[in-house]
Amino acid sequence: MEFIRQVIDFILHIDQHLVELTTQYGGYIYGILFIILFTETGLVVTAILPGDSLLFAAGALCSSGNLNLINTMLFMMIGAILGNQLNFYIGRWVGPRLQNLHTKWINKEYIERTQRFYDKHGGKALVIGRFLPIIRTFVPLVAGIGNMNAGRFVFYNIIGAILWIIPLTLLGYLFGNIPFVKNNFTMVILLIIVISAMPLYIGLWNRKKLFKKVREME
Repeated sequence: MEFIRQVIDFILHIDQHLVELTTQYGGYIYGILFIILFTETGLVVTAILPGDSLLFAAGALCSSGNLNLINTMLFMMIGAILGNQLNFYIGRWVGPRLQNLHTKWINKEYIERTQRFYDKHGGKALVIGRFLPIIRTFVPLVAGIGNMNAGRFVFYNIIGAILWIIPLTLLGYLFGNIPFVKNNFTMVILLIIVISAMPLYIGLWNRKKLFKKVREME
């Protein structure tokens, strides 16, 4: 619980923490940004780490002169790409072992459906998944379990990272130091989190309504 509390505090006051880290570690801050993005996208157990809010806050620090914009985006993109690759290969390692398990908890039909889905829609899932908090950590893992083509995964992994990191970092760079935004940074971060999670909530709501209609028709 203490770890979760610290993570939530870091997310809500991410601008202050990044300034402190920059002051304390200097140029090593780029490595810290790399590690955060690599861990958030590469390990399922750390999916709660900041993603969208980190990009915006890092962009704001670039605007104020604390960080270099190009270096910041480059290190975060490398971290996000390599994190997804690690997650993908964990899935590739887990997939065959799931199929060989003889238990009621593992449905081989679902694994086969996952493989067919990623054969057809894997690229789209990887790009869209980048914009969904927590979900983006599971997408590459499931792609690996679904045995998505490795070359195709690399291509869409890179495209997704570019489309996710550059626009959000530039938003922070352009608007992060506006007086209203600086004075209400915590509220802005909360708004970013809510907006980025909206597609997920809407999708779950629509799915719930669909299941309800199906049950009514039966």
